[in-house]
Amino acid sequence: MKQIFFLFFRRQFPGACRLPWTPGIMLLLAFATGCGGGSSQSIGTTTNSSTVVTVLTSSTANDQLSRFNVTLNSLTLTTRSGKTATLVNTPLYAEFIHVNGTMEPLAVASIPQDFYTSATASFGPTSFTCQTLAPDGGADTSIFAYETIPSSDVTMSLPSPIMITGAGMGLLLDMLVSQSVTYPSNCYTTGIEPYSITPSFSVSPVDLSGQSASLGSEKLNGLQGIVASIKGNSYFVTSADGSNYGGVNRSSSMDPADGPVWQIAFNSATTFQGIAGSSQLAPGMAVNFDGTIQPDGTLLATRIAAPDTSATDTSLWNGPLVKVNNDGPVVSMLARLQVGPVLAGNSVQANFGNSTFSILGGLANLANLPFQGRFGAANMIAGQNVEVTFHATGEDGGDLSASAIALAPQTINGTVTGISSSGGFTVYTVTLAPYDLFPTLAVQQGQTTLLQKPDIVVVYADSSAMIFSSTPVAVGSVLRFYGLVFNDNGTLRMDCAQINDGVAE
Repeated sequence: MKQIFFLFFRRQFPGACRLPWTPGIMLLLAFATGCGGGSSQSIGTTTNSSTVVTVLTSSTANDQLSRFNVTLNSLTLTTRSGKTATLVNTPLYAEFIHVNGTMEPLAVASIPQDFYTSATASFGPTSFTCQTLAPDGGADTSIFAYETIPSSDVTMSLPSPIMITGAGMGLLLDMLVSQSVTYPSNCYTTGIEPYSITPSFSVSPVDLSGQSASLGSEKLNGLQGIVASIKGNSYFVTSADGSNYGGVNRSSSMDPADGPVWQIAFNSATTFQGIAGSSQLAPGMAVNFDGTIQPDGTLLATRIAAPDTSATDTSLWNGPLVKVNNDGPVVSMLARLQVGPVLAGNSVQANFGNSTFSILGGLANLANLPFQGRFGAANMIAGQNVEVTFHATGEDGGDLSASAIALAPQTINGTVTGISSSGGFTVYTVTLAPYDLFPTLAVQQGQTTLLQKPDIVVVYADSSAMIFSSTPVAVGSVLRFYGLVFNDNGTLRMDCAQINDGVAE
């Protein structure tokens, strides 16, 4: 696989240029494990005049970008009378493509109750990534980055004034990805070409009472991280969202931030996968969980999975498979999220000869699907989203041995070209844009082409699927579908958990 890695700085270059990838040329976005201090990271307490606000991240995007990293230096709300309230005051790292149509907690702060009419944010190192094919047919990774974002280039839109009230509520930062960047149309440059990063967000309240249908309300799905500590009945999980990520030649100017740390709890309704119960969790163990946000900013886990129960030198990576080699048990993946001592920077070659395989996502209807939903060494395919764990102390200069590989949910953006039904499921035939990872990577060299129609995903949605589209689903609708994507003997099929309005392709 030909892999090219780019590092672009707005201050140094008027446009994007290409650099050959070497281990010493990396985008350095490193973050120390832990909360990082600051009021925005602690669980707040309520008074008669304050509300605990959980800041959440989400995005609205099509499938052209594979990764969008930001360093949020500060976040402030302003009332109609001009008073300000700080939600974030220490740098925090966030990745926005993995929360396309879903959401994830970033910070918790207690602020005065009032009507807030505007929001202000400042950003440090920010970058976006495209995965495409080079002219020679190999996979290519292009990264476009700014070292800082001018305040004039940041847009924080409140569709209406936000009333902060009650014991606890959420505040959603939804990144409008298409409005936040410009770049070469095919994401592949042959010289200096212009690009821009202008972060644009819609800011809105989130109801934590369970009464709202907007974006799943207080429900969170597929959070990933490593257990950091256990204190009594409280479990603290270091998010895989960039925490403790460095790479070689770590640069202090490019890695000032931490990812979030979540405090989670369990009850009798919590289900477990891979372990019998919470007593088997240990610091250093990688976990994937669903949950609900409590008014005090803590998370109540409804499902927690530990596909790999070892807690020694654990690294957790999440992102799309880029290539499944046809000459040995080796896969390549783009590291969209990562946490732990394995710091390979951009992507990793993983040997899966001794790996265990599993399926994440908490979808209870897998056994009822009209097809057999399987995932393993024989049917992995480039474009699928996976979580991979390693047990090593750092880069080893070669292929890493993956301890566990799990299929994880992902979002696809496409056009509905057919609607039918089968066995209690509504079946949508969805056509993907040519730049989607499935059609892009299916034709690359050095792998067995397994997909019959890599631009088609057959989506299965039963009554448990949450539908948030603003209009009824119909042929011609452009929508985002979130769920597990399987390779069923050369046909892509999704077990769908959620449907959102789509983004123009």
